[in-house]
Amino acid sequence: MHSVRLPSYSVSTEVIFGLPDGRLTIRHDAGLSAMPYVSGTILAVRLVLGRIGLTRGLDTLLFESGG
Repeated sequence: MHSVRLPSYSVSTEVIFGLPDGRLTIRHDAGLSAMPYVSGTILAVRLVLGRIGLTRGLDTLLFESGG
């Protein structure tokens, strides 16, 4: 994992899968604000408020709760 703090970067994700003879890189740049992530964050916060105990993984929270 890398963290880049530059004026031109706001929210950026890059995933690299590698093997000895090849590499697959997937990159997503969200632009100049975090707005693409706001609705998902708000949904997760609303769903977690009604849960009891430990919830492991955001996918578990969203998919088991019908979100």
